[in-house]
Amino acid sequence: MAIRIGVDLGGTKIEAVALDAAGTVRARRRVPTPRDDYAATLRVIAGLVEAVEGDVGERGTVGIGMPGAISPATGLVKNANSVWLNGRPFDRDLVGLMGRPLRFANDANCFALSEARDGAGAGARVVFGVIVGTGTGGGAVVDGRILTGPNAIAGEWGHNPLPWPREGEWPGPACYCGMSQLPRLYRSVPPLLARYAFSDSLATRLVPPIHGDSSGVRGAAWLWALDGLGGR
Repeated sequence: MAIRIGVDLGGTKIEAVALDAAGTVRARRRVPTPRDDYAATLRVIAGLVEAVEGDVGERGTVGIGMPGAISPATGLVKNANSVWLNGRPFDRDLVGLMGRPLRFANDANCFALSEARDGAGAGARVVFGVIVGTGTGGGAVVDGRILTGPNAIAGEWGHNPLPWPREGEWPGPACYCGMSQLPRLYRSVPPLLARYAFSDSLATRLVPPIHGDSSGVRGAAWLWALDGLGGR
């Protein structure tokens, strides 16, 4: 199949795109997320995929970028900030509803995969993608494949103040996370990284995402580009 469809399940919106073999967006749709309604969330995803396939006139593979992860221990969703997914067999329920093979990955992992494939990290063997928005998360891609780890949480991280706040600086101002869009981040942070790295030199690049807010949904589509990407 030449068309790959990606779905990005967010807390406020669900987006679907269809990519052709060159990575060009052939169709895009987005709708509000039916918050706190698990059954409606499943129906909306299925409807979006059907609509996008109708737009391009072709059936494609489907990858789902989701908050949290499918627990290897229970097969149920864990760690999702869209809390109505937690404890649910989300992958099995959606496959059952849609009646077709699907691949699933954490949304931050999809973001990292997108930027590793044809974004800011293209050509690098190891890419660590960082999301600092309404939530904070991370994903790692090695040799074009998502690194999930035995607990399905490889690459995850949270707010880590560096350097650690001194007396009188804690707790500090509230964080609103508009971070990845700040040009200063990419100018000011790289010269400071070396002093906090356990190394005599630092060649790591810190670059903004090329695909921006579209990286998550693009990465979900690319889950079918190669085998062994960590999707269930």
